[in-house]
Amino acid sequence: MTADATPTREGADASPSSHRLLPIATARATLALVLTELRAVRGMALVALLVSLAANTCALVAPWVLGLLVDAVRQGTDTTHAAWTAVVIAAAALLGGALTALAFTLLARTGETVLARLRERVVQRALRLPAPLLARLSAGDLLSRVGDDVAVVAETLREKAPMLISSLFTAVLTMGGLFALDWRLGLAGLCSLPVYAGALRWYLPRSAPMYAEERAAMGERAQALVGSLHGVETVHAYRLHRHRLELVNERSAAAMGITNRVFRLFCRFGSGMNAAECVGLAAIMTVGFFLVDADVVTVGATTTAALYFHRLFGPLGAIMTSFNDVQSAGTSLARMAGVAAIPDPGPPPVARRPADSGVEIRAVGHRYDDGPIVLEDVTLRIAPGERVALVGGSGAGKTTLASIVAGLITPARGEVLLGGVPVEEVHPDLLRRHLALVSQDTHVFAGTLADNVRLAVPGASDEQVVAALAAVGAHDWATTLPAGIHTEVGENGLRLTAHQGQHLALARLVLADPAVVVLDEAGAEAGSAGARILEHAAVAATEGRTALVVAHRLQQAVGADRIVVLEQGRVAETGTHTELVARGGRYAALWAAWHDGERAEDAGQVSQQAPA
Repeated sequence: MTADATPTREGADASPSSHRLLPIATARATLALVLTELRAVRGMALVALLVSLAANTCALVAPWVLGLLVDAVRQGTDTTHAAWTAVVIAAAALLGGALTALAFTLLARTGETVLARLRERVVQRALRLPAPLLARLSAGDLLSRVGDDVAVVAETLREKAPMLISSLFTAVLTMGGLFALDWRLGLAGLCSLPVYAGALRWYLPRSAPMYAEERAAMGERAQALVGSLHGVETVHAYRLHRHRLELVNERSAAAMGITNRVFRLFCRFGSGMNAAECVGLAAIMTVGFFLVDADVVTVGATTTAALYFHRLFGPLGAIMTSFNDVQSAGTSLARMAGVAAIPDPGPPPVARRPADSGVEIRAVGHRYDDGPIVLEDVTLRIAPGERVALVGGSGAGKTTLASIVAGLITPARGEVLLGGVPVEEVHPDLLRRHLALVSQDTHVFAGTLADNVRLAVPGASDEQVVAALAAVGAHDWATTLPAGIHTEVGENGLRLTAHQGQHLALARLVLADPAVVVLDEAGAEAGSAGARILEHAAVAATEGRTALVVAHRLQQAVGADRIVVLEQGRVAETGTHTELVARGGRYAALWAAWHDGERAEDAGQVSQQAPA
């Protein structure tokens, strides 16, 4: 099914409070997702860990050899021993440096691979979210998850994760070295751990909610920016520049305020780490003094222990301070995992193929959440090849019914059958080929005009693209573009007009060649002149197909095989244009009001074009 916009219900509240946020995964679910992706690259990950372990083992050599040198000097060694000590230290440093560089490269590559797989999973799931859910979601929340959150995790995996893993290895190996020197020196080094733990215990419960709040605030800020950009025409029309700027400033200030609070909290956490370093080093020096005095250990062993613990300042500090980044990345990972974990209904257990292009709507009723009833007991049959126009006042339920027929909304009651098969029993891939929706909001993607048309059939040739454009009357303006159908259009290219964008959508429709077509007010935003052109294009695009047309302009209904009038969610009238006008009912009143308005609009255009 090719859809050019997400349907929205009539009269939907567009306020930020009506937006829903995507779910956030639990810590267990997030860890399970990461481990699943890690298993796919376990070979690379294992090699990276082994190289990192070897690099950190090399780093233990220098303090150990220096301790031996201290004892040797006390015993009156010669300069040859000192020279060999320097050679051993230099060799260990060179080897350790090379292994460290290799380890960081392998760890970063592993992290990037895992992130790429996670990102693909999240984006793929986001693109397959049901249209009703997308319509109620905060665009800023979704954008921040596939944008800001991915960037945070990427930076952590690329820059912080290798350092964190190396620091963990260093801490474990160094503490092992302390116990190897003497178990009492090892215990003295462990005295710092309760102070570190106390600092973490104070910090984590206070910082975790702040990071979650910070990510949510960033999402709200993104929503304000996206809403302002998407609604720029409305902003200009109602001169809402100051209001939107104040909203963006307000959301930005809120995000900045939370970030400042997080930083102040982290500074207090840093003072706790300094206290732990002081306690640990003082304990080692004190215990070492008494052990040397008792002739239990040598001065060189105590020197090595002090150097080992001093060497822990950097790794332990990195581990402690990395909680700042790890928590932020963990929050972002949980938000990404929340999207990836949204259940995908997938194809029905027994996928069926529609027998023909007929459409049957059986006693359909619908309401949005706990809102008022939008549709009530709508029953309608559209024969294969029949063109049915759906008309009615604003809020009559036209767009909702069109979305239900297109399979974008599951009705609260009743069912829709395509060729005798319920929509939910048709395989999604087959449904996309069998039925297409074109709405009034058409998106032009960045790329060539030909590539935009090819979205319906990716493998289509240039000749097929040109034929599709010609079928809807778009060939003339398409060939006048600077590079013809190969002209860059969209965000980074030529901006198409409203009626050109609709022409593009109708050309996609022709190329897709579905059996059933739903046109939801296609051409409503193109202006009077453009709408008339698009009316002919829509007729050409739906020729020979079963079509349900939501007619914003009643002129679209005149040539339909049948007209269905909706009023307050119910079928009020049905018949041809001539029959309904003669009946003098609701449609006749709508036609009279619309026809008078059209004549007044045409008269106004003529007077503007007449010479003064």
